[in-house]
Amino acid sequence: MAAIRVEVVYALPHGADSVELRLPPGATAADAVRASGLVERHPGMNAQAIGVFGRRVRPETRLADGDRVEIYRPLVLDPKEARRRRARKR
Repeated sequence: MAAIRVEVVYALPHGADSVELRLPPGATAADAVRASGLVERHPGMNAQAIGVFGRRVRPETRLADGDRVEIYRPLVLDPKEARRRRARKR
């Protein structure tokens, strides 16, 4: 079987770091994160908070050809609290 092509992306405050990979069929989201090298480039990231195309997934989720694996950063501020603060400023 042919390898699958996936992209692994880590969003940063001012841009993103992404890596394109070819993995064996049956590879998981965790396999992609490990193979990307992003954890080593960005120490302290939580590589367990991941998703595929904006949908949160478990690390053992199997990937398909063309998937985009996203590594999520923790929120700095709760979205509801951010809206409250913006409303108070108005």
